[in-house]
Amino acid sequence: MLLLHCPLLLLLLPLGSRPQKLPTRDEELFQMQIRDKAFFHDSSVIPDGAEISSYLFRDTPKRYFFVVEEDNTPLAVTVTPCDAPLEWKLSVQELPEEASGEGSGDPEPLEQQKQQITSEEGTELFSYKGNDVEYFVSSSSPSGLYQLDLLSTEKDTHFKVYATTTPESDQPYPELPYDPRIDVTSLGRTTVTLAWKPSPTASLLRQPIQYCIVINKEHNFKSLCAVEAKLSSDDAFMMAPKPGLDFSPFDFAHFGFPADSNSGKERGFLKPSKFGRQTSPKPRVDLHKVCIGNKNIFTVSDLKPDTQYYFDMFAVNTNTNMSTAYVGTFARTKEEAKQKTIELKDGKVTDVFIKRKGAKFLRFAPVSSHQKVTFSVHSCLDAVQIQVRRDGKLLLSQSVEGVRQFQLRGKAKAKYLIRLKGSKKGASMLKILATTRPNKQSFPSLPEDTRIKAFDKLRTCSSVTVAWLGTQDRNKFCIYKREVDDNYNEEQKKREQNQCLGPDTRKKSEKVLCKYFHSQNIQKAVTTETIRGLQPGKSYLLDVYVIGHGGHSVKYQSKLVKTRKFC
Repeated sequence: MLLLHCPLLLLLLPLGSRPQKLPTRDEELFQMQIRDKAFFHDSSVIPDGAEISSYLFRDTPKRYFFVVEEDNTPLAVTVTPCDAPLEWKLSVQELPEEASGEGSGDPEPLEQQKQQITSEEGTELFSYKGNDVEYFVSSSSPSGLYQLDLLSTEKDTHFKVYATTTPESDQPYPELPYDPRIDVTSLGRTTVTLAWKPSPTASLLRQPIQYCIVINKEHNFKSLCAVEAKLSSDDAFMMAPKPGLDFSPFDFAHFGFPADSNSGKERGFLKPSKFGRQTSPKPRVDLHKVCIGNKNIFTVSDLKPDTQYYFDMFAVNTNTNMSTAYVGTFARTKEEAKQKTIELKDGKVTDVFIKRKGAKFLRFAPVSSHQKVTFSVHSCLDAVQIQVRRDGKLLLSQSVEGVRQFQLRGKAKAKYLIRLKGSKKGASMLKILATTRPNKQSFPSLPEDTRIKAFDKLRTCSSVTVAWLGTQDRNKFCIYKREVDDNYNEEQKKREQNQCLGPDTRKKSEKVLCKYFHSQNIQKAVTTETIRGLQPGKSYLLDVYVIGHGGHSVKYQSKLVKTRKFC
């Protein structure tokens, strides 16, 4: 095959007095031209043994040429539509042998030669219409000028073309196994495990192959070119995961695409070209591609329950950057496990336990009409997320740490659905109270700062002096002490920070005192206390409990103190 632009080709076809043969492919020159991408940019020439990428304007045909010099030459042509179906036709016509009569040997005018070669339509060899990757393969093709005509009737589109006269030795596209299907080996509510047979190009021919997975919720793709056309130029291709670790390309909302970060981008493939008729960027799509190296099993995680996903697999020859599509598949993740809904009673505190990353649903249906409804939440450990819906309408979505109270406008015969989501760090415990009576408050009011302050200058060998904040409400405060080892640290203290454990869980010997305290001036709502009878050089853990009118208690943050060893 010879690679020439049509006018250049015609200049090399003088109608002389003796037969003219087209030269064979100069491999060294060809390799130099292939490296020089500008040589074939927007050209009418199809190079021998290299894939070209180009585009079509809608309803505007495009024609490419190549020459087969000798009869009985093997030939393979592959056309890959990207984001729209194509109509394409391959035809051939004979090359002129020589001029008639007694020619001078001088070439005829260029336009006359061009007309002589291209005025006839030629013999049609193959035609196709659709969006599949389609091939023309012949083990014995006649010599001649070959024409490839392409047309897109739907929209402007990208496409790729590959042609070779040595299909047996080139093999640029990875070969598919005898069973090219993707198997779904495991299916969960948020995970899908995929497996596939390796490409013989990797297992037998030992060529470098990597596999790229594409996941979306719309449809399967027939080529990697179609995937890249779907993605906007700003979409991030995630980096391949480390060996032995599956990658989770999704998050709950948007599949893990960082909206304003360029970190982690890896462009393993050429970006689609942008051209005249595109006037606005494509909208972001729920489509993601990740290349995972040469392993042939992969788990996609963090998917949405009860959702159908489409999975495509592409084997990519990293030497040629050319790919072959496996037979895509689809799967629907399992439904979210139906959880039992806890019924809340008006004015009664309910204890709730939530597993790590878990959720609980509660229902509150007041029996009488009401103007307001109050939700009081006491998170015993880490922060929890609370959502409140009234008859399906979202009224509240907040993160709660410690004690929080929310007052919402009521509605006759309304029903409230409460969703509580636990912490990612570990299990969560909390207490919740729902009431339509504003004066029915079981939880004590708390200051914003629930720390206990120790005064170092007032520390002695047998006593320590501490202070804590109160509120404008008159509450009962009880202080407890417990001797701990000298190696007692913050991590141990953190594990004991269950604010819902009340004084009833403590030993009587640990109780220091209880007292009532409040101040109408919030700036002066501070109380101090001196704990006596301590041992010299010993460490103690101090706890203050505030007890509300309903008997429910809340623990302040624990304080670790140490008496002086010498006085």
